[in-house]
Amino acid sequence: MRVFIPDTSVIVDGRLTQFISTLDEKVKVVVPEAVIAEIEHQANEGKAIGHTGLEELKKLREMANRGKILLEFYGGRPELWQIRRAKAGEIDHMVRETARELNATLITGDQVQRDVAIAKGIEVIYLTAKREVRHRLEDFFDKTTMSVHLKAGVRPLAKKGKPGEWRLVPIRDEPLSDDELEEIADDIVERAKREPESFIELDEPGATVVQLRNYRIVIAKPPFADRIEITAVRPVKKLSIEDYELSDKLLERLKDKAEGILIAGAPGEGKTTFAQALAEWYVGMGKIVKTMEKPRDLQVGDEITQYTALNGRMELTGDLLLLVRPDYTIFDEMRKTSDFKIYSDLRLAGVGMVGVVHATKPIDAVQRFIGRVELGMIPQIVDTVLFIKAGRVAKVLTLEYLVKVPSGMKEEDLARPVIEVRDFETGELEYEIYTYGEEISVVPVKKEEKPPALRLAEKRLKQEIKKFLPDVYTEVEIASPHKAVIYADEFDIPAIIGKKGKRIGELEKRIGISIDVKSFAEREEAKPKEKIPVEVEEKRKTIVLRVSPDYAKRPLKFYGGEQYVFTATPSKKGLVKVSKSTPIGKELKRLLEAGIPIWAAA
Repeated sequence: MRVFIPDTSVIVDGRLTQFISTLDEKVKVVVPEAVIAEIEHQANEGKAIGHTGLEELKKLREMANRGKILLEFYGGRPELWQIRRAKAGEIDHMVRETARELNATLITGDQVQRDVAIAKGIEVIYLTAKREVRHRLEDFFDKTTMSVHLKAGVRPLAKKGKPGEWRLVPIRDEPLSDDELEEIADDIVERAKREPESFIELDEPGATVVQLRNYRIVIAKPPFADRIEITAVRPVKKLSIEDYELSDKLLERLKDKAEGILIAGAPGEGKTTFAQALAEWYVGMGKIVKTMEKPRDLQVGDEITQYTALNGRMELTGDLLLLVRPDYTIFDEMRKTSDFKIYSDLRLAGVGMVGVVHATKPIDAVQRFIGRVELGMIPQIVDTVLFIKAGRVAKVLTLEYLVKVPSGMKEEDLARPVIEVRDFETGELEYEIYTYGEEISVVPVKKEEKPPALRLAEKRLKQEIKKFLPDVYTEVEIASPHKAVIYADEFDIPAIIGKKGKRIGELEKRIGISIDVKSFAEREEAKPKEKIPVEVEEKRKTIVLRVSPDYAKRPLKFYGGEQYVFTATPSKKGLVKVSKSTPIGKELKRLLEAGIPIWAAA
């Protein structure tokens, strides 16, 4: 009768029972007490592989009871220090010695154990077979599924859709049983131990974190959770930087100026997907890119090395990266104070950093650094914030360090160091961060409002213009309590002035102030313009102009080259539709046929 000595590797992943079930002959299985002790120790610590190993030992006993095998246990129980040094090979050594003493065949799934046994002249069988299971994690996913949420006693749920539009839907009507989830969890752990690009990130009492190819999985069990639960997340779609349709201005900044970048957004909005696209864009430019992740779940090309916490500590990973000196490091899921300090240290050492943080508003990403690093250092550490919403770059903030009097303060002696936070696309100042007393204040900068008397005069002037010219679009600007300016399209100005200035004279008498009339073109020429990209789509009867949804419900001036065309307010989706039969539509058609670019300004 053949005698087999299994080691821990083939018991905890089910390969031994699968192998024995394929044999036609009756065999003797001798399990070393060292293996029993290691599995028991893992189970007592609440580790998933320990519980899986106990289930396999029970299956061996069932085989023995049916007469399929003879089952024996052999040897002495190892010391605690030997069990704790199992990864260093102490238990494997005891198993090999058992096989030598009994002149038996060693069965292993560990390549190192196999090679050492061959070197020592011990007969060995190396198993790579997979165990068949009724349910696998992948069975709960389809093309539109981002994550599945499996809990004993509850119907399995899946989050489907796309960034910003996720919905949680049941996968089946029957609730999951404990046995089903135990089987799925065991299968996940076993495959993570043997499949390429898979590994167990964390295995603590009641909690196991696994990276199974592109699935990030958390297995929770009592006593950590009330019942067994499995949560698995995977990327739904892999995008390139071109798919985000970023402006040339932003691409230029990311390429040449931005080296302290934060990618911020709420969970599920697409931060990690954008980080992947940005990382591969940098690689395409010939940059050396590394990642810092725990767990490692970014789906990036082979050119990018993915680091996790070295010996459980990200600080050590940061120290190693200082030696590697990459051009850019992607730091995924920054949450703890230590994460922000590591990011800061690497950035100040000259490493380009891209950090991914949770934030419900763009400014929240900057506030995560306040109190963790010196205030004056923040602009040196973070220069660009990219806020992701519904899978798009919804807003970009830039930071600059100045000494000035904060907005709203008048006295010159109140000047102090101030961090200005501006909207990158418009250049508009949105926040100021400075020390006030002993507190650090993050102050929204509001546009100065006009005095009530001027607002009232402006309102009345608009009402009077509406009475005189109900079909003419105008804008009114009160320059002072005694002077106003009416802006209109150039071809409407004669109607506003009236014959020999009669109509404008009547308006001046009614309102009691002097009025100038100017064209929109004159106003635009007098002030600097920040170009807003416009996508143009020509349809059968209309011309559709598309801008970023950030400019929705805001009047924009549209230009063809340097020529002002018209003013319109985009819809909430950023669309302006112009009929081809109108004068404006005909002018747009002419500009397009001449190859003149269309752009807008706020």
